[in-house]
Amino acid sequence: KQALEQGIDPLACINEGLVKGIEKVGELFSDGTYFLPELIQGAAAMKAALEILEPQLVGKEQREVAGKVVLGTVAGDQHEIGKTLVATMLTANGFQVKDIGVDQPASAFIDAVKESDATIIGASALLTTTMLQQEKLIQALEEAGLRKNVKVMVGGAPVTEAYAKKIGADGYAEDAISAVNLAFRLADAPE
Repeated sequence: KQALEQGIDPLACINEGLVKGIEKVGELFSDGTYFLPELIQGAAAMKAALEILEPQLVGKEQREVAGKVVLGTVAGDQHEIGKTLVATMLTANGFQVKDIGVDQPASAFIDAVKESDATIIGASALLTTTMLQQEKLIQALEEAGLRKNVKVMVGGAPVTEAYAKKIGADGYAEDAISAVNLAFRLADAPE
């Protein structure tokens, strides 16, 4: 609010202030200086500031969209904290995120992709019993004819890189920072 009162361009506030700040938080988290509470604080601060600054962007001035992502926790799983943190970090880094929530069947992911024109899905599973839903999601995307247009990244406590490869996912992320880095790689990947 102070920056706006001082006449500083909202896009400059976002790109030169917030984005650089959240990138630094990500670096400090990655090198072990910051821990999850600091990462959550940084993401929450960024989200709060974006809610003030983004409505002030005028005319053609808009943040560049890094990509469109549908994010959710798979059917049978109620875990939300990690997914919500990933959503916040992706948003902070310029992605348009449609968070469909928890306990979502493959059909909900597919409907959200169709509605949003997303090219990336992030599917979270925190239980060994719900991991199988990530594979079912990939199969459902193939059956719906969408798999070639949509990259799938998976994560969650029991999920591993090897499991992601086995089920045909395009990538695995162990935490919110690696999910952002993976999303950037997938968004830039050739179709």
